[in-house]
Amino acid sequence: MAGIRFDFENLDGHRLAGLLEMPPAAVETQRYALFAHCFTCGKDLAAATRIARALAARGIAVLRFDFTGLGNSDGDFANTSFSSNVQDLLAAAEALQAEYEAPALLIGHSLGGAAVLAAAGRLPSVEAVVTIAAPATPGHIQHLFSGVRGEMEATGEAEVKVGRRRFRIRRQFLDDLEQYADADHIRRLKRPLLVFHSPVDEIVEVEEAAKIYRAALHPKSFISLDRADHLLTNREDSEYVAETLVAWASRYLGLRRHPEEAGTGTAPTVEPGEVLVTERDQAFLRGLYAARHQLLADEPVAAGGTDLGPSPYELLLMALGACTSMTLRMVAERKHIALDDIEVRLRHRELPGEADAKRGPQQIVQRITLVGALSEQERALLLGIAERCPVHRTLVHADLRVITEAVEP
Repeated sequence: MAGIRFDFENLDGHRLAGLLEMPPAAVETQRYALFAHCFTCGKDLAAATRIARALAARGIAVLRFDFTGLGNSDGDFANTSFSSNVQDLLAAAEALQAEYEAPALLIGHSLGGAAVLAAAGRLPSVEAVVTIAAPATPGHIQHLFSGVRGEMEATGEAEVKVGRRRFRIRRQFLDDLEQYADADHIRRLKRPLLVFHSPVDEIVEVEEAAKIYRAALHPKSFISLDRADHLLTNREDSEYVAETLVAWASRYLGLRRHPEEAGTGTAPTVEPGEVLVTERDQAFLRGLYAARHQLLADEPVAAGGTDLGPSPYELLLMALGACTSMTLRMVAERKHIALDDIEVRLRHRELPGEADAKRGPQQIVQRITLVGALSEQERALLLGIAERCPVHRTLVHADLRVITEAVEP
């Protein structure tokens, strides 16, 4: 997967710095998307980067860019307004269409979400819109200027602190917000809409998502980002957004899926007790099949993969951890131990030394948390049982040999 520098000019002739996340070579580029970031943020925000790369891994190329006066883009931020942000979005869409293909999907985070809602009606190519932690209208940010309104009235501009940074804002910014005081443009959207929002968002309250949802016509969907913060700083939250976004968008953008993924009945036949591993690309992506189940294995992007599934060693640790947890539950039920929950964390590592010519001694560290009103004797019993699960015994104690046979195609 590669990020391509994609600079373009806006309506005022300023160079705006963009980055186009393209799918990896083994993945077909099916559609293009535009991502608009939050107020005073930049294209390199962690959540925007993660979401764009996850979408690219699934065939959606994503352009994200710095608005005028932010990040690596030219221009003076003090001269910008919400309307100029919308114009920057339109310029990005035009540049994308000229070089590749017009965007079919708009994604906006925070104030960027309000911007894509305003811009979508002027982009005929857009087939679906997604907002993340977005206000219904840009007027929501007026509270940021409450302490400097007097100075702004007197001098025409003032310095405003947003997060840990300070920006100079001119009165034209506030005056411009009045053009977007209502949500009528959301009702006129006429595109499928997906709204992501956290109920504990402290920057943009979840009631803003409710306003967007009520204003929009069907088809519309809402997904609650339970426990997520406004900037989606936890990797799991941004990855969840990407996964669910692709699943939702595939319905409206006509994304083609691999026949095995799509459940069309063409998945390979696997006998009970057997597993099958197939190539899904010519890098590291692999299809894993059992008689009634299927999943993916891959390597991280840094290792040359597309990170669409666990690595082989992660799968190995998962197998051991699952077996350990199942065994502990079975014993607890059999002995009537008040075990409420089990958490198993595993890590594989190599130790210094030379057990053989190629690899040093290796170790799997298994950390087990047992939740419940357990006595010391019960805890000791369960921890002793943990190293007697079938997979553990196979890995450590069995005289295990792997026999490799060639099969004619």
